[in-house]
Order: sequence, then C-alpha cells, then structure tokens
Amino acid sequence: MSIRTITRILPAQATQDGAGVHLLRALGHAQGTRLDPFLMLDAFSSDDPQDYIAGFPAHPHRGFETVTYIVDGHMRHRDHLGNEGDLKAGGVQWMTAGRGIIHEEMPQQENGLLRGFQIWLNLPAATKMQPAHYRDIPAESIPVAELSGGGFVKLIAGTLSVQDHELVGPEQGGATQPIIADISLAAGQSLDLPVPEGHQAMVYAFEGSLATKQGAVGSGHSVLLGDGSALSMTAGEQGVRVLLLAGKPLNEPIAQYGPFVMNTQAEIEQALADYRDGVLAA
Repeated sequence: MSIRTITRILPAQATQDGAGVHLLRALGHAQGTRLDPFLMLDAFSSDDPQDYIAGFPAHPHRGFETVTYIVDGHMRHRDHLGNEGDLKAGGVQWMTAGRGIIHEEMPQQENGLLRGFQIWLNLPAATKMQPAHYRDIPAESIPVAELSGGGFVKLIAGTLSVQDHELVGPEQGGATQPIIADISLAAGQSLDLPVPEGHQAMVYAFEGSLATKQGAVGSGHSVLLGDGSALSMTAGEQGVRVLLLAGKPLNEPIAQYGPFVMNTQAEIEQALADYRDGVLAA
C-alpha cells in the first residue's frame, strides 16, 4: 500500500455567491485551483442569517453536476422540471445539470446555523448534453461507519473499506467514479483509507486540524494529495473533521463561463445563446 503524500495546501478564499451568500471557496477560485474532475468546492457556515438568508435565486447550469451536502440547517430546492425537495441536516442533493437546468436553492430558516458544501463535479464531453435529472438523498440513506477509538466515516458517493466496514454510498459510478465522504477523527486519532490509484484526491478541513509533516493544517484549508493507493490522516489536538473528495480525472479541456462548463468556447457561446433564447433546458 503506497500512502499519498501532500502536494499542496490551499487556503480557502472568502467570497459571495448567489444573492450575497457568504462562503469560502476551497477549490475553483482560480483556474489553477481545480482538481480534475472537481471544478469547485464551496463551504458555507454561519449562524448570522444576514450571511445566508438571500440564498441562491433561480439560475442556470449546463455541463456538470452539483452535489449539495447540508451539515446543519435546512434549504429547499426547486427547478424548471417541477422538482422540489427539502435539504435537511445530513442530507444531500445530487443534481446532474446535463444540457441545462434552471433551479433555485433557498434557506428555510430565518435564524440558527446553516452549514454545508456545494461541489461541482465535471461531466465528460460525451454526456454533457444528457437530460437533466436530480435526486434527494436523505441522511438516513447515507451509510456511516463508527470508528474504533472514536470518529466516523459517512460515505456520500463511491465505495470505501473502513476498518472492518465495507461502505457503499448511495451514489455510484459514472465516468469519474467519485468518492465523497465526511470524516471525523478524535484528538490524535489516525486513519488509513484505500483510494484507487489514478484518482485525484484531497481533503478539506472544516473543524479542528490535521497533524502533518508540514505542521498543523487548520480549518478552512484544502490538502491536495499525490498519487498512491491509500491516504493517511492524523487528527490534531482538538480532533478534526474533513470532507474527502476523490475522482478519476477526465483529462479533457475545460471552457467555463460562470454556471456553464463545456469543452470549447464555441460550446459556451451556444449555451449563452440557448439561455438567452429560452431553450437552454428545453
């Protein structure tokens, strides 16, 4: 088993999106901060309603998937297909924008903590123009392995061997074979996890800190990992909680304009024209 080493540590960048939602952009704030096949990772966490109450009003997407994971709080999704769903604490929404979707995500609370993530996962050129579809995954459908010594692994996508557990996430397969997991470790606890060779992999710390050879890596930092067959983590003195992302890279050209991610500039111009003409999601 070859352990992946740290290749880069990226601090998340504070920004705003939607109608003024305050968040940290952990991946995707610049072209060189993507991790194929992951285009973007946003983390939001606030108990001040002014940071999130305006939400994400109706907006379009084409060419990729969005994975929204709510750790704490309550949001509602609606789209032009007539789908409507509640995202409650511990739940996930997996939306494949495909050829086009217009949706909104709005907080369903006026106070209290709203915390979670949105991941943008690229689609290969061959399936970018597939029909849009969407799935709500409630918390009780997501497998959790309790770790000896404390901590847990909650698997949103893919498969993982975790100590004596074989976890199978509610989302599987696809060209990028993603693995997405919420992992919590107690103070000083270590965990090794197999991750397929050839997958790109990273962890984003959002509570506590990781103990590494480069020193403590605190909350709000992405740790990008080199190739290997496994990753190894050790929690710092206050424990740690991370989001693990791993996936098979597409190695395809990326052309992006805001919420449209295609392979060529001509395809971006077509997406803009389709949106302008009202046929993006037809």
